[in-house]
Amino acid sequence: MVLSLTGFSVVAGALLGWVNDITAEPIAQANAKTLSDAIAVVVPGFDNNPAEDPEEIEVEGASYKIYKATKEGQPIGAAVESLSNGFGGALKVLVGFDNEGNIIDYSLLSHAETPGLGSKAADWFKKGAKGDITGKNPGEQPLVVSKDGGQIDAITASTITSRAFLNAVNNAYAAYKNQSGENTAVNGTTGATYHAAPADSANVETK
Repeated sequence: MVLSLTGFSVVAGALLGWVNDITAEPIAQANAKTLSDAIAVVVPGFDNNPAEDPEEIEVEGASYKIYKATKEGQPIGAAVESLSNGFGGALKVLVGFDNEGNIIDYSLLSHAETPGLGSKAADWFKKGAKGDITGKNPGEQPLVVSKDGGQIDAITASTITSRAFLNAVNNAYAAYKNQSGENTAVNGTTGATYHAAPADSANVETK
C-alpha cells in the first residue's frame, strides 16, 4: 500500500508539473493580451508598445506600474496600474492619464466585489455614467464620493467599493505625477503637492 501510494503521488506530481509547463506560456500570452487591450482602451492612439517595458515606482510604500504611451516618439500619456482594498478584497484598476494628468478612461482589471453591487465599478465611473470621472484631474481636486463631501456619486449600496475605487485612482495619479522619484507628486497647475493615500485606507468603514 505504501509503495502504491508513493507511486501514485509521484505520477500525480509529474502530471501536475507537466500540465503547468504546457499551460504557463498560453496563460502568460493571454494575460499580456488582456493588459495590452486594456491599455489601448485607457490611453488610445499610441504607436509604441507600452506593455513591453513598464516603469515600476514606489509611492509611500505602495508599488505601481506605469505604462507610458507615445505617438511618433512624443508622450501622449500613460496607463497606471493601482491597487486598493475593496469590500470583497483587492481591487486592481488601470487608469489612463493624458499629459496634463486628466483622466482619459479606466479599466477594472480584477476585483472580488459583490456581483450586481460593487462589481458595477467596471462601468459606473465611465464616461456618461452616473459617477463619470473622465476628464477630471485628481491633482486639482482628489476624487471623493459625495457622501464624504466630494463630487462623485457612489455606486448605489456600495460605498466601500466606491471609496476603494477612487482611492486607487487618486493613488494612480500620485504615481503618474511622481515618475521623477520624489516622495510626493506635484500639481503642475497650482504647485501644491499631492500625497497618495494608503492603499488599504478605503476599507475602514462598514458598507
